[in-house]
Amino acid sequence: MSDFYCDEVLSGRTKVDVVRETETVLAFHHTRPHWPVHIVVIPKTHVPSLVDLGDAPDTLLPELLQVVREVAAQVTAEHGAARVLTNLGEYQDSKHLHVHVNHGDPKE
Repeated sequence: MSDFYCDEVLSGRTKVDVVRETETVLAFHHTRPHWPVHIVVIPKTHVPSLVDLGDAPDTLLPELLQVVREVAAQVTAEHGAARVLTNLGEYQDSKHLHVHVNHGDPKE
């Protein structure tokens, strides 16, 4: 399975507009946004999904969720609302845990 986040974003091959970055987590504007505001939050190490954390340490999810909270709070403050979602199974195009923070109606 492809891993866009490891292969492209974290390797530096695909440049992204960073929103927030910590030692372990990266949040950036989606490269192909589905919503007018579309930010993706990912761990900087490979983690397959929310239900399969692989070899990730127990501290990873709280760190990831802290960044998701900060980004969601920023989007809510700027736009009045935000959605937070992640995909699993066949819905998950890239097999690397990623959380979408978005606002607005989907782009056609």
